[in-house]
Amino acid sequence: MDNKGRYVRPMPATSLSVFPPSTSGTARFFAIALGLLGAGGCMPLAIAKPAASAPAGPAAPASSEGLAVQAKPVGAFVRQPPSPTNEVRATWVTTTANSAIASAADTAVTMRRLREIGLNTVYVETWKNGYTQYPSEVLKRVIGVDRRPNLQPQDPSDTPDQLKKPARDLLEETLIESHRNGLIYNAWFEYGFMAAHKSTDNHLRRMKQDWLSRDKTGNEVATNGFVWMNPLHPEPRQFLLDLVIEAVDRYDLDGVQLDDRIVWPYINMGYDDYTKSVYAKEHGGKLPPDNERDPAWMRWRADKVNEYAKRFVTEVRAKRPGLIISLSPAVYPWCYEYYLLEWPKWAAWQSPVLGTTGRGPVNATMWDEFIPQNYRFSYKAFETTWLDQIKHVNEMGNRRQADLLAGIRVVGDGPDSTWEDLKSSMDLMRKHGNGGSVHWFSRGVLDVYPKQLTEYYTASGKANNPLLPANWRPGSIVLVQSKTEVAQGAVSVTGGPVQSVWTGSAQATKPYQVIVRRTASSPWAYVRDGAGKSVTVMSDAAGAVKVALADAAVEVEVLIDRRPELQVQAAGK
Repeated sequence: MDNKGRYVRPMPATSLSVFPPSTSGTARFFAIALGLLGAGGCMPLAIAKPAASAPAGPAAPASSEGLAVQAKPVGAFVRQPPSPTNEVRATWVTTTANSAIASAADTAVTMRRLREIGLNTVYVETWKNGYTQYPSEVLKRVIGVDRRPNLQPQDPSDTPDQLKKPARDLLEETLIESHRNGLIYNAWFEYGFMAAHKSTDNHLRRMKQDWLSRDKTGNEVATNGFVWMNPLHPEPRQFLLDLVIEAVDRYDLDGVQLDDRIVWPYINMGYDDYTKSVYAKEHGGKLPPDNERDPAWMRWRADKVNEYAKRFVTEVRAKRPGLIISLSPAVYPWCYEYYLLEWPKWAAWQSPVLGTTGRGPVNATMWDEFIPQNYRFSYKAFETTWLDQIKHVNEMGNRRQADLLAGIRVVGDGPDSTWEDLKSSMDLMRKHGNGGSVHWFSRGVLDVYPKQLTEYYTASGKANNPLLPANWRPGSIVLVQSKTEVAQGAVSVTGGPVQSVWTGSAQATKPYQVIVRRTASSPWAYVRDGAGKSVTVMSDAAGAVKVALADAAVEVEVLIDRRPELQVQAAGK
């Protein structure tokens, strides 16, 4: 750790004053409280759904050499074959049932420690229980507030002290600390179409009754204990897209992730007036069957989910083509049987090449990675279900097992995973040429197995996220305040008179975002202009960076801005 609180790995001598990468869910409270859902919100934790016969092995060769013959979607980013040095090493970070990001100071420690342990990627909660974790004009237009208000619980577990805390821009806070420490950051829109837990009386649930899905009795609470927006209704469809695109536009994200909530709310939902009217229009006036498991009725609803998933990825790609677009679903086919989700098909979607970005060619309908929540209480159950997931992706998803990552339960409802089971699960990913492992959740990484995970990852050496070029997030660059006098009439980066000038060395001719600490105890924040956009400065041909500020700051750093590289740099054919 350096004196700025960031992890520093040994580096060859360099003339650049770049601080390299620093170190860097929680049992989902609601699902656990209900006892109906696993930590992933869908399949029960203790149940592994074995195949009718002995589990089939992967259809593709297990060695890294075998991966070279796997088909790739047209225009897909061609990642390096997975290996211990090219794999996603990640965790979910949430506000529920832990204190990892309870304060700005906690956030800084968490991201440094995760990187020290050996992780290279985080998925951080961004949209939860009807509120964003960042100031959102989209949310404000819909419900009148721009994020969770004070005294509005997010979890039934919120304490009175937690409810009194002021609203934060948690996305910005966690994003800055992740990038300062060299971590790849994915904004995790965990709740998707889920509007509220049954015990939560939030703005969305109260104000948008016509958006909600219902069962045959008119009940808005699904069997899983949650209230859901109707995934067929055009307004919530657009709302979810607008939330994501707003965050992509405002922040220098590496990726976005949807969870197991871009689904039909439950097998017995879909009897609200809007869904019935759409169904009748497409079926000669007939209403949906009373039998919720009628195969044609199931197929119709699943097709609507698929239709939206393709629209979602297409519109987000259009905004920032090179962005990682990730999905963390429940395991298949259980997720189809109860949530009408058939995500392995999404892996096969192809379209003409959209263009080439800084991370390679992409196409308009490309989902980059799939992270099934394979949360099990034993390694044997984990292996059985995982081999099924490989089989389904290879048969239905264009043999994209290299883009298949495992969501591995470390902690949650019931006993913690043993280290032996956790290690065996990670080894299984490597054996079958999968893209890596994502640990549920950060408490297990930070508090239960930090020593064992550090040793496991150290033995393999540093790993790059295979979806991005090496050193994509090199850490922050510390600027030093100039002692020379500020030139009279000089203009600051935000347009006001200059109060201080800060300088440093960086990569030549690259854009950098400016971050500051206003006081010794305040969190890092982007410098933003009058329109709310983060200020970017350009290093010169020699790599020099100069930042002129109009107000006080005790520390100033810059972070490389990758957004231009995630735009199309060469058109597709």
